[in-house]
This record gives sequence, C-alpha cells and structure tokens, in this order.
Amino acid sequence: MMRKKLCVALASAMFISMISGCGRKAPEDSSGSNQSGTESSSGNSNASSTEAKDDYVFDRDSKKVQEKEKTIDAYIDKYFYFDESGSKQEESYFDGIMNGLDDPYSCYYTKEEYERMKEDDAGSFSGIGATLQQETDTGFVVVVKTMKDNPAEKAGVKDDDKIVQVDDTELTTDMDLDTVVGMIRGKKGTSVHIKVYRESEKKYYEFDIVRDDIKVSSVEYEVVEGNLGYISVSQFINTTSDDFKAAVDDLQSQGVKALVIDMRSNPGGFVKAATSMADYLIDDNSQAEGAEKTGLLLQTKDKNGKIEEEIVCSDGHSVDLPMVVLVNDMTASSSEIFTGIMKDYKKATIIGTKTYGKGIVQQIFPLEDGSAVKITIAKYFIPSGTDIHKVGIEPDKVVEYEPFASESDASKVDDTQEQAAYDELTK
Repeated sequence: MMRKKLCVALASAMFISMISGCGRKAPEDSSGSNQSGTESSSGNSNASSTEAKDDYVFDRDSKKVQEKEKTIDAYIDKYFYFDESGSKQEESYFDGIMNGLDDPYSCYYTKEEYERMKEDDAGSFSGIGATLQQETDTGFVVVVKTMKDNPAEKAGVKDDDKIVQVDDTELTTDMDLDTVVGMIRGKKGTSVHIKVYRESEKKYYEFDIVRDDIKVSSVEYEVVEGNLGYISVSQFINTTSDDFKAAVDDLQSQGVKALVIDMRSNPGGFVKAATSMADYLIDDNSQAEGAEKTGLLLQTKDKNGKIEEEIVCSDGHSVDLPMVVLVNDMTASSSEIFTGIMKDYKKATIIGTKTYGKGIVQQIFPLEDGSAVKITIAKYFIPSGTDIHKVGIEPDKVVEYEPFASESDASKVDDTQEQAAYDELTK
C-alpha cells in the first residue's frame, strides 16, 4: 500500500518557515531557506508587477520620525506597567523593518532562529521528532506528524494533538511557531514536559519526553502493486537531491516499471535540490515546448526583468520510465518548480489539484552578530517561460483528494489521487 502523505512542513522537533512566509504565522513557507546565501525557495516579489507603486520615501532619520519615536518612548517610560525587555525591543525593531516591506516571505531571523533554520536545512538536530504546524485561523500549534521510532511517538504523542503547554509555560495562540520550537528543542538526554489536547477524544494528555538526536529524511520510497515505484518528497533540504537519486536508483534495481513522485503538501526549500532532481530524470539534449534552449530547467529574473540565473540540464543522466507527479494546493515553491519542469518536458503526468502558486525566490543574508535576513530577490520562470506566481500549476488530470475508508486492505492505495496515479500508469 502506498504511504500516505502527511508531512507538510518540518518544525518543532523540526522548524521551518511556513508557506506564508517566515514561519511565524503559517498557512510554509513554508517554502525553504538557504543559509549559504544562494537562492532557495520562492516568495513575493514581482518582476512584472501591475500593483500600484507607493512613491512615498520613508526616512527614519527625519525630524518627524525621531520626534514621534521620542513621544512613544515617553509614553512607555511613564505608563507601561511591566518591565521593558531591551533584547525584545531590539528584535522587534529589526522585525519591523522587514515587516514594513509588506512581503510575507522577507523577514528577520534572530541568531537563535537562524541557527535552528540551518539545523533543519542540514537535516539533523536534537529534539523530540515531531512535525508541527501553526494553524492560521486559530494560532494553535498542532502536531502534524510524529516521526517513526523517535521520542514523541514512543512517548504516545499522536498526529493532530494540539500542544497547549511546554514545561511550565502555557501556550497562547499569539505565540510564534519558532518560539514554541525553541522551547521544545534542547540537548540530547534532557527532558521536556508537554501537555496536549486530543480533539478526537476531547481529552488532555501529558508527556515527559527525553530529547534525542533526530535525523530528518525528506525522501521515503517503496515498491507497490508489484512493479510500481512510489517516492514521497516532503521538502527540499540539503540531503533531498542525493536521497531522491538514491531512491530512483534503488527502485530501478528492483525492476519497477513506472514511478509515482508525491509532491503533495511539500512546502518547498532549496531550489537547486529541485532542479537537480529534475536534471537526473531528464535527458540533457531534450527541449521543453516553449523553452528558449535545449535542457533549460529554470530562469530567475530580478525586478527589472534581467536574468539573474539560468539552470540547464548538465548531469548526463536520464530515466526512461512512465511517471506521475502528485500535487495539491499546498504543493509550493521548489516543489512547484520540480512539477513545472516535469510538466513542460512532458516527462510526467501531473495529477491532483492546482498547486499553491509561489513563484518567487528568496536569499538569506547572514549578519555579523549571527542573525540574518531573508529577502525576496527575484521571480522564477519554468522552462516554457511560464510565470506561476499567485497562479499555480494546473494538473493534467484534476482529481480531488478523498481518503479510502479502509487502510487495512493491502491491495488498496491510500486515497483517490494515488489511485488515479496507479490507474494512469497501468492503463
């Protein structure tokens, strides 16, 4: 039976910015991030924007701004009931600069947040082994998936549990996801106390969980239905491309006749991981319909329409098997790049529902004190030259998701979309 695709974005035993931007209020990022300073995911800058331009120039050194700031400080000094936090005020100042860009994908990371993000991108850290997401409508931090044979699962934490308390701190709905992540993570061998609310049972449960080293795998695969290879890619981190290629090789060595590549609820990540995976499947000498040149995979353009980067097939490798790529409305950023390339080259049939529509690229800029900013720098275009930002990719075959009633029947796949993939590859 095909593995059900549950993983949407790594957080709390893993942490990732969510598609809406920088992980503070999720719908992913989540998309991805790149600590080395090269582009990674996709975000909200439009090279050919038709939005009204704001001609106002903000001058933070102007007399007007300085007088307003002094007035606010005076009110705080005279009336604010609680003690001021200088460090929090400093963080909020830089947060405010980035928030003022009105781009959910451009943001400021404190030193601690940036370190956690680099750990996630590397694919290993110390924590409890759970995937968390913050609900946009309620603000609750929810366990999306417990990782097999890791501390959270062993302790009894279940998918869909809502975390309401960590150690002595009761969580509030306005807490940032990264704040909760920081409370849960810690050194191997130390313990964290977690209280959850299980909606299905209308009960609270409490767990004392000993943290351990967590190895994140973004690629899972298996042989199903006798000769069909199934590969699930949950996000794009440093190890994803190599793990994907190893999965393809292993499945081919087992004699599979076709591949299903599951990109559903993949929030994105490293752009070059996505293009490297596509390069591994596509012949270097082929050309996509509408593409400017042979082997073109991706172009990124700045706000003036200038090509910043062009990625082409170059590895001398291809895979000659029928393929299906599964997508949904949370397939975003780098997973849309992969999907768009496969569609433009007619290398796979795309099945599912229209993708998220995140077609912009961010770059991480580390700062001297260990913090960093992530800034939208360009828009990307798939081989045909198509701009998918705020549009998404339409599947070749639209199939709505419906889970099958019984998961105990090994002859059945998990849901209608996976069944459609199987039907497409065995017709």
